[in-house]
Amino acid sequence: MITIFGIRNCDTMKKARSWLDNHGVGYRFHDYKSEGIDQAHLAKWIASEGLDVVLNRAGTTFRKLTDEDKANLSKDKAIALMIAQPSLIKRPVLEANGAITIGFKPELYEALFSSSR
Repeated sequence: MITIFGIRNCDTMKKARSWLDNHGVGYRFHDYKSEGIDQAHLAKWIASEGLDVVLNRAGTTFRKLTDEDKANLSKDKAIALMIAQPSLIKRPVLEANGAITIGFKPELYEALFSSSR
């Protein structure tokens, strides 16, 4: 099963979903805003890709955090923040073919799905 995680109105999400649709890749879309996200998924993504890849420090949501929230940002603290504010998670997160891909670049998706077509 292929699942893409993100936020419906995010421009990068729209590009990724459009790429999947245009290449005939079936998937399930999981919207963080309406469905939330659980600790198990976040822990798995961080274990695979690293906290710095999963946590979106460049977005306005992170910049609006208090200095206290940003200080001493451990994995557990970051997971709690991402559960409370899913916009802190980089997107999209794609779980496909046993791999986790974070962010969207057409060439990454092409490489991931070229063998399955």
